[in-house]
Amino acid sequence: MVDILHRVGVETTSPEKVYDALATIDGLAGWWTEDTTGKPDDVGGVVEFRFPLGGFDMEVQDLRSSEHVGWKVVDGPEEWVGTTIDWDLRQEGDYTILMFAHRGWKEPVEFMHHCSTKWATYIMSLKSLVETGAGAPCPHDVHIADQD
Repeated sequence: MVDILHRVGVETTSPEKVYDALATIDGLAGWWTEDTTGKPDDVGGVVEFRFPLGGFDMEVQDLRSSEHVGWKVVDGPEEWVGTTIDWDLRQEGDYTILMFAHRGWKEPVEFMHHCSTKWATYIMSLKSLVETGAGAPCPHDVHIADQD
């Protein structure tokens, strides 16, 4: 198994702001995809993320306010189903440190490389949303390849 891992410092003394961007529909739609529905604030709830070429359904596995959000992919591309996504937050001075992990890929196929880069662009969109009030969710995201 292989994992996608990212770390970013979000300039905010309020980890709650980052948590809200991960655990509310408005927050998720503000940085990942505008077409977001479901129950991101409910353990056991499912969140549906849709993009022009498809989408993902995530079951909320864990919520710890201002500390952690955990999802399991229950529908989407074959490579994603069964993988887990964890968002860990901690405060360091004027920054909330976000540690991201998309775990459980069976092998590092080309699609995983693409997704790793896309995750990085969306995590920077989340950072921008919290710091400036404006993210770059799909369909306004950074396009990196013919697969976007």
